[in-house]
Amino acid sequence: MRNGFIGGFTLVALFAGVFLVQRNRISKEKKRSEELLLNILPEEVAEELKAKGEADAKQIEQVTVLFTDFKGFTQMSEKLTAKELVGNIHECFSAFDHIMAKHGIEKIKTIGDAYMAAGGLPTRNTTHALDVVKAALEIRDFIAQGKARKVAAGLPYFELRIGIHTGPVVAGIVGVKKFAYDIWGDTVNIASRMESSGEVGQVNISEATYALVKDEPGLAFTPRGKVQAKGKGEMEMYFVHCG
Repeated sequence: MRNGFIGGFTLVALFAGVFLVQRNRISKEKKRSEELLLNILPEEVAEELKAKGEADAKQIEQVTVLFTDFKGFTQMSEKLTAKELVGNIHECFSAFDHIMAKHGIEKIKTIGDAYMAAGGLPTRNTTHALDVVKAALEIRDFIAQGKARKVAAGLPYFELRIGIHTGPVVAGIVGVKKFAYDIWGDTVNIASRMESSGEVGQVNISEATYALVKDEPGLAFTPRGKVQAKGKGEMEMYFVHCG
């Protein structure tokens, strides 16, 4: 009886140990899955997706969208190996990601050498225009510092245009595989035009964004007047600087 009791106790302890190990493993895998999901989607969108199996698209009346694009990317790619080129882009976009997180801005996506982000979503706020402008100025300075280091070392360097516009968008996720949070609307198109109509080393903002940040201390502006924007005609634009 004693041997049977000991054997039974040992078996129970073994099963309990296996159960605890499996539970810890499942818990770690669940935590990792949660972290990966939050790396792809905003938290409130991820929670809605988990609860409902889908996330509704939302109209957001005012967000500020940022676009960046490297000048002469094709020429740069001819001077570097594929690994070197990707390494340089990764270095830049990783820095951009940290800057966006610092200012509470949502990274939307990268398209080749272009980077897109937006402030004021999915959680609405009243500081999105200023947040994005501050982030853009930090990005500009990061690229300028990198250029100075590369020039000193005799290496190829990136130069950047940055464009910003404020307006309404529709935000959400589409499809059933490889979910991606995205935004749509003319605001996105105009932000892209602000970038392409800007100049290297400058943060070019629209009249709509200017109206929201023009009185902010620490900022200065250079009016550009009406500038031709592809597909949009002439639009008022401003370069923004640290004042």
